[in-house]
Amino acid sequence: MIDERAVEIWNDELEELFLRTGHRFRRVEPRRRMRDYVRGLLGPVGRKNGWQLAEYAGHRTPDRLQRLLNGARWDADELRDDLQHYVAERLGEPDGILILDDTGFLKKGTTSAGVQRQYSGTAGRTENCQIGVFAAYATTRGRALVDRALYLPKSWTDDRDRCRAAHIPNERTFATKPDLWPRPWCCGRSPRRCRSPG
Repeated sequence: MIDERAVEIWNDELEELFLRTGHRFRRVEPRRRMRDYVRGLLGPVGRKNGWQLAEYAGHRTPDRLQRLLNGARWDADELRDDLQHYVAERLGEPDGILILDDTGFLKKGTTSAGVQRQYSGTAGRTENCQIGVFAAYATTRGRALVDRALYLPKSWTDDRDRCRAAHIPNERTFATKPDLWPRPWCCGRSPRRCRSPG
């Protein structure tokens, strides 16, 4: 059971992170929508769809959150970099490890980037899906997700027309799931003091 003091600390840390990353959004409205969206994703929302997240945030419709994701100008990689610096400051330890794990997202159709019939651990079988590979950093002080990548099977990277249609950059080539991270994320420490499993 989480006590009130733990919730207060968690909220304070989340607010600190929002303050650090707010400059990535040029206007105040996207900053507020980002805060609403993240709080919804982390909150007790049954299904994390647009309507449910909007309702949790007190919005009448999901339009504002959808505008944040589809129309607002912000760079996900810059936001990720801010998060990594924050995690390194708060959780960085010499014995920290990087944990990589993939997750399948069931999809219908074949036009979403990376979708094909492939094994999904989420479903426990071969399904039509996308595979996301996530990196978490863990120490005795805590743990946090610090990066993400979309796994693209060879059937995608070998078909440049298909990649262009899905807005996949030309420089993106095939990489195995572990190779999506060419060097370990090292919490701001020298690489020899940080290790990744495997």
